[in-house]
Amino acid sequence: MDTPAAQERTHERFRDRLAAAAGTEAADLERVAEQVALHLHENGQEPDFEVRTADFATDPFFVCADRYWRRRFADSPSTDTASACARWIARHTTPGCRSAVREQWTLGNGFINRSHVESREQLDEAARDLVGAPEAADTALTVLLYHAGKLRANFAFDDLNAVLTTSALAAVAGRHRDEPVILALRAFAAFGSRALTTEHARGLLERAWEAAHRSRHVMDVCLNGLAFSVPFDGQGELLRRLAREAVDAHPENHMFRFRLATAHHLCADHDEALAHVDAALALLAHHGTFSRELLMEQYLVKRDAIQEARLRAAREAEHEARWRRQEAANADLERTVHSSSVRAVELVAVFTSAIAFAVGSLQVTLSGTLKLRERLWLLTALGAVLSVFALIVVGGTWLITRRRSRGGN
Repeated sequence: MDTPAAQERTHERFRDRLAAAAGTEAADLERVAEQVALHLHENGQEPDFEVRTADFATDPFFVCADRYWRRRFADSPSTDTASACARWIARHTTPGCRSAVREQWTLGNGFINRSHVESREQLDEAARDLVGAPEAADTALTVLLYHAGKLRANFAFDDLNAVLTTSALAAVAGRHRDEPVILALRAFAAFGSRALTTEHARGLLERAWEAAHRSRHVMDVCLNGLAFSVPFDGQGELLRRLAREAVDAHPENHMFRFRLATAHHLCADHDEALAHVDAALALLAHHGTFSRELLMEQYLVKRDAIQEARLRAAREAEHEARWRRQEAANADLERTVHSSSVRAVELVAVFTSAIAFAVGSLQVTLSGTLKLRERLWLLTALGAVLSVFALIVVGGTWLITRRRSRGGN
């Protein structure tokens, strides 16, 4: 085993390597950070440097520490590792980035190690071990978030709500139970649970979203909860509004773009949804995130669903337009048939009157007992009566059909 002096020289050399990697290309920065993290892990040493940001793009110290703790959690995805991580965070991070680092590592590693979920008894035992220990509340918060990250990844909504509200670990966390990230996780659990109301979930969401120190992870958990919520009226519109706000605040965040695409999909705005999921895929390609392949698969599945919904909507619109055209054609045909029937009745009435007039005229003309003047009066009277009859038939038909047409409209 190296002497303390030798270990310090090793750590100093690592610090120099990481400092030299600052400002380099992302691939070079990540390679150096990965090499240092691997060496530390293989030699059983924890990183001995200060982390001042939670920036994967520019901070080699944060990237190195992140890779180191990822390996630690992969080796032992337990509450003991989470407690050790909490102690390291307390000693090696600045207050300004501490919450962001804690949320990144607990929720991220909880997602990665979601297949290993401790029992309630194991969590209670971890809580008892923390009682009276230095920084017990901070450590309990870290362990609680790590376990919550697993339950969130497994969509265990009711278990997540119970752990965050009634567990001994939550009690030890004390004042941290009102942290925005805890409220966001409770909102996530409430939205997905069928035992809790949407009003309760929205109340928690509002408290988390409007918190003064709302972090990017808080926004992500809130949007995640809305996206996987039990359906409710206005779900798509609310998700669209909040996702739009998140994208405006973090335009380079691929996950927020994806949530916005999901919102537009829920609102049946398929063209906008397709544009945003394509933007999310483009942004994801420039991020060297550990779960890039998994996220890309998720985004592509959503893109296929949007495309399918878009094509289905287009087919339905075409069918509706075709149905409307057919309905209009049927209405035109009905009007034509109806009008033809009316004209036929009118023609029959006029033709009948004409025949009756002709027959009557012939009888009057052939009758030799009447004088000419009397015959003319008879013919005039007969013509008038038949004309009135024809007018009554035509007028009555027109009046009846007019009223029916008005009633139909």
